[in-house]
Amino acid sequence: MPHDESHGMSTRSVHAGWEPDPATGAVKRPLVMANSYVLPSDGNYDETLYGYARDLNPNARWLEERLLALEGGEDCVVTASGVSAINGTFLALLSAGDHLICSDISYISVRTMLLEHFPSRFGIQTTLLDTSDPEVVQAAIQPNTKLIHIETPGNPTTRISDIAAIAAIAHAHGALLSVDSTWSGLTTQSPLALGADLVEHSISKYINGHGDALGGAVFGKKSLIDVIRKFVVKDMGACISPFNAWQIMRGVATLPIRMERHNANAMQVAQFLETAPGVAWVRYPGLKSHPNHAVAAQQMQGFSGMLNFDLVDPSKRADFISKLKVFVHAVSLGHDESLIFVYNDYNGSEFFRVSIGIEDASDLIADITQALAAI
Repeated sequence: MPHDESHGMSTRSVHAGWEPDPATGAVKRPLVMANSYVLPSDGNYDETLYGYARDLNPNARWLEERLLALEGGEDCVVTASGVSAINGTFLALLSAGDHLICSDISYISVRTMLLEHFPSRFGIQTTLLDTSDPEVVQAAIQPNTKLIHIETPGNPTTRISDIAAIAAIAHAHGALLSVDSTWSGLTTQSPLALGADLVEHSISKYINGHGDALGGAVFGKKSLIDVIRKFVVKDMGACISPFNAWQIMRGVATLPIRMERHNANAMQVAQFLETAPGVAWVRYPGLKSHPNHAVAAQQMQGFSGMLNFDLVDPSKRADFISKLKVFVHAVSLGHDESLIFVYNDYNGSEFFRVSIGIEDASDLIADITQALAAI
C-alpha cells in the first residue's frame, strides 16, 4: 500500500507495505515460501514481477516498501544481513583502483573487509580514520576517492560523525557518502535528509527488535539501489529469506514506540551511571559529557539505546556481569532485553558495551546497583 507522507511515523510503520491477503482476506501479509512463480504465457517477462525468489520475493518487497516509508529515499533493497548490505554496497560501487574512506570505529566485519581483503585481493585502496573530525576526512581525500562511509553512532564506542559536514566534503570531490545508521534505530536520525547518498541498516537489530531474525537494508536513489540490488541480491545471492523478512516486517510496526523506550531508558541509566559508586566513566551521546554531544544533539532526535561504561576496578568486569539478573550477557543489540558485553575500541582499551532494552528503567538501575554492591 503506498504510504501517505502526511501520516506520522508510527502510522507509516503500521500501514506502509500493507494490503489484505486477496486470497483469504487475512489482515496480515502472508508468509510466501515459494521459490518460483508462474510467468506470463506470452513470454513477456517483466523483471518487476516475481519469477525466482532469490531475485525478488513478496515478503522482501513488502518489507522494502515499509522501510522506505520510514527512512526515505527513492528505493530500498533488503539483503541477508547488515554486513551483506554494507560490504555488498562497497563491492557493487567500487572497482580496482578506487579509494574508500571509512570510520575507523565501525562494525568488525566491515573493518576486516576493508583492512584484510579490499587492498590485497581487490585492489581497492582504503583509509580508516576518525570521521568525527571533518578536517581529518577532508585531508584524506584523494583524486580516486569514490566513496566515504561513516558509521554514526559508531560501534562500539558511540562516536558521532557530522553527516551534513562530511556529505559536503564528499560531494565537493565527486564522491558518494554512505552512512551505517544501525545504532540510530532509524527513528532518531535521517541521514538522507542531511545529504547522505546511501543509508544502511542491520535490520537484525532495532528494526527487527526481537533478536530473532537477520537482515540488512540499503536506501538511496533508485539508480544506485538498482546497481546494489543486482550485484548483492541477484548476482551474489545475498537475499533475505521470506521468513526473516516476514518476522522483521512484524517488528517494524512497533519500532517508533520501542525506540521511545530505548531512548528514555538509556538516558536514565546513563545519568545514573555518571554518579554510581564503582563506575569510572560513562559514554552516551545524550550526556553533555560525551565528546560529540553537540553534533549528536544537532542531527539526532533522541540518542538511541547504546552506551559504554567501565568500572573503577576493571579486573572485576567478569564478576560484575555474573551478578547481573536482568541484563543478559550476550552480543548483538537493539533487542527487547538489555544486553551487556565487554568490547574494545581496536586500540586495546576495553569497556562494557551496553544495549539498553525496553524493560522498566527502575529495574535496570536496580540491577546495576545490586551488581555493583555485590562486587
